[in-house]
Amino acid sequence: MPEPISEATRILGERIRIRRVKLACSQEEIANLAGMNVSNFGKIERGLGNPSFHTLVRIASVLGIDPAVLVAKIGADALPDLVETFTAADFIRERRRREHDG
Repeated sequence: MPEPISEATRILGERIRIRRVKLACSQEEIANLAGMNVSNFGKIERGLGNPSFHTLVRIASVLGIDPAVLVAKIGADALPDLVETFTAADFIRERRRREHDG
């Protein structure tokens, strides 16, 4: 079985699945109500899909919850590692340094 894209997608998918099961709905029912392909919905639940913002909001709406519930406390530490990660503060500092150095 394929591994989730990241810990973030795994957590998101698990939260969606838990809510769907609580509602006693199938993947197909939720996918249809959200206007999406059941295969894509299944990938999201398994952490193999990375839904767009609009898709996430649609799914949350169908599940009857605020989208914030699905992403609560999922931080950057749950994302795949990048070669280099820069914050906006790092970028601004470097830009100012380059402007100053001429």
